[in-house]
Amino acid sequence: MGIWRWSGRKKEGARRAPAASGGRRAPTPIYVSRRTFTALVALALLSLGVVLYLAPIIFEILFGGIALALVLSYPVRALSQVMPRELAILVTVLGLFGLVALALLFLIPLLIEQLTNFVRITPAIAASATEFFGSLDDLLNRRDLPLQLPESFVSDLVRDLFDRAQQILEGMIRNLIGFISGAFSFAVGVLGVLFVAIYLLIDVRKVKAAYLRMVPHRYRWDARELWDAFGVSLSRYLGGLLFVVAVQGALSAAALWVLGVPYPILLGAWVSVTAIVPYLGPFLGAIPAIIVALIFTTPTTAVLTVIAYIAIQQFEGNFLTPRIQGRALQVHPIIVLLAVIGGGQIAGIVGILFAVPVLAILRVFVDFFRVRLRVGPPPRNAA
Repeated sequence: MGIWRWSGRKKEGARRAPAASGGRRAPTPIYVSRRTFTALVALALLSLGVVLYLAPIIFEILFGGIALALVLSYPVRALSQVMPRELAILVTVLGLFGLVALALLFLIPLLIEQLTNFVRITPAIAASATEFFGSLDDLLNRRDLPLQLPESFVSDLVRDLFDRAQQILEGMIRNLIGFISGAFSFAVGVLGVLFVAIYLLIDVRKVKAAYLRMVPHRYRWDARELWDAFGVSLSRYLGGLLFVVAVQGALSAAALWVLGVPYPILLGAWVSVTAIVPYLGPFLGAIPAIIVALIFTTPTTAVLTVIAYIAIQQFEGNFLTPRIQGRALQVHPIIVLLAVIGGGQIAGIVGILFAVPVLAILRVFVDFFRVRLRVGPPPRNAA
């Protein structure tokens, strides 16, 4: 009897041991073949692809949140030197809200007003441009340097260009008006991007830890270096780009206002938009301002406008970008230009906008694997 009781207690203790050690029963493993596992992974990826195809806003919110988190990580990292990280995140987000509120209250209404006025006077601009080219043709004919163009070529070209410009601007205004009807979806998208960005900033250590746990132990130090390279490169590039284009737009608007060129806010905003495109952006941003200065002001003011844009471009290229973005994009200018042209050929304006960030990512990968890849079998004493 004593032996029976003792053995029964031993069996009961053995049965309770898993619960006492882990707090719950250990999960029962399910064994599948490698082929079945591969099929399940492929099915999961296919399902994810179908979901992203049917609801692309998920993709947009996710990558928008990642991009915003990278941009905000730049000031958060700087503020974290003088205050706790949570407080630095709060100050950065509040500052972002303040800038957005300032733009909504002052800048955007003024921009819409100037855009509307510009649309109204496009016929007058076309007539003035036709008259300007006509006087230029007469001047060249008097100096025996004829343009040798059909008489209607210049007028038709100018009329067609400004008709298209008017259609584009009117379409932009209609889209701005139609934006009100889609405000709910837009607000959901913006809040989703902000939500993802804030949580990434708060839980960046947990995300990094999960990423490192997925890497084999012998490669974790290298994986940490790759993580840091991505974070520094992309955050410095995106944050620096945002600051640089804002400064270029503000300087252009201020210069045009001082010179007396009409629509300085509108033309300055155009400079900020085109400044996203490397190398070609400054030229695209200067053309409308120079044309407006030629038509509405004196030739001297037009020449001063050209000089102002050259000075701003030199200030950006030789001072702002090297000091703010630093070594974020260490790629030859020819490769950058070809990437922008190729991105535009593949995906239009979206390809142009994402060409340089993708190039920055590829550069990080190339730098990472260039010093690590070895051709041939590993040495026998490798761990």
